[in-house]
Amino acid sequence: MFGRCWSVAAAAVLGASALAPLPASSDPVVQVFNAMVTEDEVMKAQRGWCAAVLAISNAYQTGGYAAAKAKASAVIDAAYGFDYGPIAFKPTYTTGEDTFRSTRAGALAYFVGPDPSIPAFGKNQGFATYRHWKSCEVKDYVMQLFGNTANTMGLVRFTDAKGQVGYVEKTFTFVREMNGTLRIVLHHSSAPFDAR
Repeated sequence: MFGRCWSVAAAAVLGASALAPLPASSDPVVQVFNAMVTEDEVMKAQRGWCAAVLAISNAYQTGGYAAAKAKASAVIDAAYGFDYGPIAFKPTYTTGEDTFRSTRAGALAYFVGPDPSIPAFGKNQGFATYRHWKSCEVKDYVMQLFGNTANTMGLVRFTDAKGQVGYVEKTFTFVREMNGTLRIVLHHSSAPFDAR
């Protein structure tokens, strides 16, 4: 009985409002909340990451460690999600306790040093500073788009000032922030396997 009364009352209200015509010029503006990450955005983010590595390397060449550290700090704050929690960050040439870099300080050491766990880089250098990188290109083999997150896996090709080329195998996960920015929350790299 109560349900019947409610439906009759609702029908009366709806019927009354249906009689009032809407002005033709008052079409509602549809506001859309869309957190979907697109392929183009992921490609742009990866190119941005490459450009950032080159910028850190150039800063080291022209201004030394302090300039490279300042540039790397800005890159980390702009590209990674350390403000939201630990990042799954595994650089290529790391060992022991320094294998996984879940903190901002660990990421900074990866880019510019000092990083004594990587003897080949030297005590005051990191990946972006131990060689003068001149170009960086990403070749994805897999891209997965899952709403507000995206994964990529592929090769990154680096060329230094002497023309020497190096490859790393790279996996990234990007997450879209509420303000629309893509942030890296997983960064895994490894050296291509050499079966010799």
